[in-house]
Amino acid sequence: SGYNFYFLRKVSPIIDNRTLDGNFCLLCFLYKSDFCDTINRKYRHTRIAIMEFQNYFPIWDKLNKAEQDRITDNLITRKVTKGTVIHNGSMECTGLLLIKTGQLRAYILSDEGREITIYRLFDRDMCLFSASCIMRSIQFDITIEAEKDTDLWIIPAELYQSIMKESAPVANYTNELMATRFSDVMWLIEQIMWKSLDKRLAEFLLEEISIEGTEKLKITHETIANHLGSHREVMTRMLKYFQNEGMVKLSRGMIEITDSEKLESLNK
Repeated sequence: SGYNFYFLRKVSPIIDNRTLDGNFCLLCFLYKSDFCDTINRKYRHTRIAIMEFQNYFPIWDKLNKAEQDRITDNLITRKVTKGTVIHNGSMECTGLLLIKTGQLRAYILSDEGREITIYRLFDRDMCLFSASCIMRSIQFDITIEAEKDTDLWIIPAELYQSIMKESAPVANYTNELMATRFSDVMWLIEQIMWKSLDKRLAEFLLEEISIEGTEKLKITHETIANHLGSHREVMTRMLKYFQNEGMVKLSRGMIEITDSEKLESLNK
């Protein structure tokens, strides 16, 4: 109808920008069309997503009303499947990522194409390096990939940067987050420099047990090599050694931990 055409032109952009107000809800209630039902469902879904974000964002209560409104009006909700590259150094500045559920991996890539994981992100974690354009001192490219199907929010980088300039709590939180991530990078450097590969592999397998909640790990030798900055062939030789020592059992696409205590002893 003519009313629906009017709503389609006028209301849809407003919903997409998350600024729908009660007047449109009232009009939809009065005209009771299928299109309005769709609008109401989309509106309710958006409001639920924003309420969830408020519970996840650690300094939400320290923002003033205007700052909160600016974030919710521009907040992006996204679902990504396992293996999706969310951000890499060649992309435009993605923005800050806040994970609702799922698991992400941040890694760097050498000129020879070798990967090494610098940190991993889980539920409620925030990724700052995906908005590295707001930190001019960052001189290395980071790729962020989904290790599992993930639901997340994205705060546009320019918006976050402008709020950070105005809000001391946001600036302090950002500095703390940055310090935490650089600590992760320094820990990784220490591991590479001072710890043998067999100890690093043992530690990785123990960490995987903790993350997955099982001793049967569905993971390939190449994936482990990418995490540790090594080669698949090297990982295969090392894992076969672990198997000969009775610590693991290898099968296609699967590593079963058979003696976690021995792995822990090796890791010490």
